[in-house]
Amino acid sequence: MPKGILYVETRPSSPDREAEFHRWYNEVHLAEVVAIPGFVSAERYVPVREDGGPFVAIYHIEADDLRVPMRELVRIIREDRFHMSDALQLDPPPSMRLLELTTNLGSEPVET
Repeated sequence: MPKGILYVETRPSSPDREAEFHRWYNEVHLAEVVAIPGFVSAERYVPVREDGGPFVAIYHIEADDLRVPMRELVRIIREDRFHMSDALQLDPPPSMRLLELTTNLGSEPVET
């Protein structure tokens, strides 16, 4: 089964709402995305340098076709079914990239 990630860069809507942004992301949003079939886990990263971001979320996906969970994610967003927060900057919108795993030099081999 193919494995991949959804790489997402986000920012809070303003610096004074950063704590609210992180609380919503960690306590609400990650779980809502991982509840979509094909999304198996999520991680968040903060910049090491204090240059204001962006913050990064990595969603791990396993599906016969990685685009299927992505289509479901987009459908849920369009139907306004997520509990979104206005602490999330939407202008410009978050940057998202879907990437398929090709090589893993770790303890688990990747089937090709």
